[in-house]
Amino acid sequence: MSTTTTVTASEKPVRDRTDKLRQIKLVVAFGIVWVLVLMMALSIDNSQVLFLNADELSKEHQPEPFNGLRLVWIGFVIVSIALVVAVINRIPRNGWAMLIHVAVGLSFYAAFTVWYYADQTAAVEAWITNPLPSMVKYCPPLVLGALAGVVCERAGVINIAIEAQLLMGAFFGAVVSALAYSNGVGMIAASLAGVVVALMLGLFSLRYHVDQVVVGVVLIALALGLTTFLRGQIPTEQENAHLNTLLSDSPDPLTPIEIPGLSSIPVLGRALFNQSILVYLALLAPFLVWFLLYQTRWGLRVRAVGEHPKAADTVGIRVNRVRWQAILFGGALAGLGGAFYTVGSSGSFNDNAANGQGFMALAAVIMGRWHPVGATMAALFFALTAAMKDDFGLVTKVPSELIAIAPYLATLIAVAGFVGRVRPPAADGQPYVKD
Repeated sequence: MSTTTTVTASEKPVRDRTDKLRQIKLVVAFGIVWVLVLMMALSIDNSQVLFLNADELSKEHQPEPFNGLRLVWIGFVIVSIALVVAVINRIPRNGWAMLIHVAVGLSFYAAFTVWYYADQTAAVEAWITNPLPSMVKYCPPLVLGALAGVVCERAGVINIAIEAQLLMGAFFGAVVSALAYSNGVGMIAASLAGVVVALMLGLFSLRYHVDQVVVGVVLIALALGLTTFLRGQIPTEQENAHLNTLLSDSPDPLTPIEIPGLSSIPVLGRALFNQSILVYLALLAPFLVWFLLYQTRWGLRVRAVGEHPKAADTVGIRVNRVRWQAILFGGALAGLGGAFYTVGSSGSFNDNAANGQGFMALAAVIMGRWHPVGATMAALFFALTAAMKDDFGLVTKVPSELIAIAPYLATLIAVAGFVGRVRPPAADGQPYVKD
């Protein structure tokens, strides 16, 4: 006798634990945003708020009132749709997921902004301004630092020292630009200062095989102490009047360069086409890094030594040489980003000028899944939260201390709730010793 076994073809596919955890994170995150946006919509009494999209207040361009409550409800609908899609587990794992996350984030930002400026009780009513110029203005250290992290980690080297490279770039950019009376020379010096930090990172991690995370933390502590010490060694006017005059008579910070025609585009024009040369370089750098990593032989080698260095070695690629090149290139990018704190803004150096933005750039690398475009988008998101401190400074509906920690809180939420499962390069952080 023979027995026949019937197999049903309608069996449901088994979901792994990481997919379930990803769905739970998205539902919880979108649910919290849904509740907050709903509370903001219901707590607004007067729907009229003022908006100004101009460089400065003038008689020809006055703030105009608009129905902000309508914008809040539109955002509520968008968040509701995203929440339903997350509940039924239909959020894809490709670029569309990023668009959904961006839509939810912008909906919350718009709702919070309208709620924050609505129902003002002060004698002088503040108005909402276009946040994009401030976001783009603050992006150079975050974008260039994130790209430095992408290049290094794609080659298999963990770059915790982005903060140190930003600090050293800020200090030496300020000093050299003051001595040479040239912002261009100061930017070059800032980039070279980042390369020096990268040299120390490469020396200890590639030559002596010290744990790369430990090396990065030590370099940050070294940069903090060294820049503070060197700043204290600059003589006062009584001790050395000549040198003090040189340092105090530094050139003006980088001025915006307006591109005729493009700068008059509504909303986006002033944000993208009326910025300093450092901002333009930061906006062009993602395209350069993407081209180098994905369209050149050198980029293929960088990705190869970061994924499987032994296999790369067997086909004739000198692993440590390629890693050295990636580390130095990343250091040049991060050092140039550090010039923003001095050459690109006030012109003078303050202790701990980076203020943790190197770690935010590192979080952008993870949130962007070690891709230059994704890391840039994440860095711009963090730059937007950093710009909130200036844009929301005139209204005190929320304590200023909470507004100040918003960038770091957004970093934690984004990395923990929206990234999901990420896979760094397989050989990331592993030193390679040739057999």
